[in-house]
Amino acid sequence: MAAPTRPALGRGLAALLPQDALESAPNAPPADQLQRIPVDRVRPNPHQPRHRFDPAQLAELAASIKEHGVIMPIVVRRDKDGWVLVAGERRLRAARLAGLQEVPAVVRGTDLASDAQLILALLENLQRADLDPIEAAEGYQRLVQEFDLRQEDVAKKVGKDRATVANSLRLLRLPPEGRDAVIQGKISAGHARALLALGEEPERFAQALALVQSRELNVRATESLVRQLLQPPEPKARPDKGLERLGRDLARAVGVKVRVTARRGGGGRVVLDYASDQELDGLVRRLRGD
Repeated sequence: MAAPTRPALGRGLAALLPQDALESAPNAPPADQLQRIPVDRVRPNPHQPRHRFDPAQLAELAASIKEHGVIMPIVVRRDKDGWVLVAGERRLRAARLAGLQEVPAVVRGTDLASDAQLILALLENLQRADLDPIEAAEGYQRLVQEFDLRQEDVAKKVGKDRATVANSLRLLRLPPEGRDAVIQGKISAGHARALLALGEEPERFAQALALVQSRELNVRATESLVRQLLQPPEPKARPDKGLERLGRDLARAVGVKVRVTARRGGGGRVVLDYASDQELDGLVRRLRGD
């Protein structure tokens, strides 16, 4: 069963992180502080799940920030040298592009756990649809591997159902060209999961991926294509020695290549192949009895 819908962003840290995730973070501070901090004292989030930032979108956000300011605070934690970013890297980058010296920030204590940092960054990007499906899957995988969590634990922490997390993690089995196609938006996560049924055969995967893109197939059509590709090839009919012998006899009689085939239930075809006009003239004279 899907987890209940979480509040939208824009209403503070509680809207960003599910309550059970906050409660499960070791030594979570009782409250957060809102203040303005210098942008040059904020270091990147070492647990940032997002790796790709569109330059055009950053420029657009920077223009908005230059006119209206940073409307939603970033989230940081204290350290001995200043602050470490927890969530809001896109806003911080755009603020720097806009030339701001300070930004509003929700400041967490120094004891914010690493898994809570990753969860905060994941949730912000997931709820704002800023992560592509591969980045989201990589973020879930980091929670599994680095913090020894089960998929059920990850789902609970990020406010998703287990099936969503499991389906996301499946995308990491894609070959490189499949991942690139998802990242670039050439195919959806649904297309990618359908193509995963082809298994680890690079040539067949590449063939199917090319067909999906060239034909602009939807997910259902992609699933149908995959089923067709997975069907074993029909065995070739064994040659009929008697018909082959008959074809050779006819060829000697008429002077051109002859193929004889039979149909199930009776009947068949006799095909005469000639290689030149001279062979055709000779065939016609023989058939006429000239």
